Amino acid sequence: MTDTPKPTEISLHQKSRILEIAFEDGARYELPYEFLRVHSPSAEVQGHGPGQGVLQIGKEDVTITRVDPVGNYAIQPHFDDGHDTGIYSWETLYDMGRNRDAYWAEYLAKLEAAGHKRGGSGN
Repeated sequence: MTDTPKPTEISLHQKSRILEIAFEDGARYELPYEFLRVHSPSAEVQGHGPGQGVLQIGKEDVTITRVDPVGNYAIQPHFDDGHDTGIYSWETLYDMGRNRDAYWAEYLAKLEAAGHKRGGSGN
């Protein structure tokens, strides 16, 4: 097992499309739904091996319709675009929160390199 802190609170904010998560060590992160969707740990997004990831585009307005618990170690969000195969462990969510800005910058760079621009309100 991991020594990653466990969440003490998980809240979905539908208007702002933010998943807010608080951990037992006092860390609190706000993870936008789009961020969670494009960084899904699922094989559909990450691929089945190194370098096989699939760039996710057009997810600016995605929402999470519900979140199911997975044992005592993860959650499984259900997105309104039909994606529901990502299992987000506490370790993954903690890492996403801690490194959000770097991961987001990397995603935006990949989008630009692929010739895509984000639509919606954050362009």
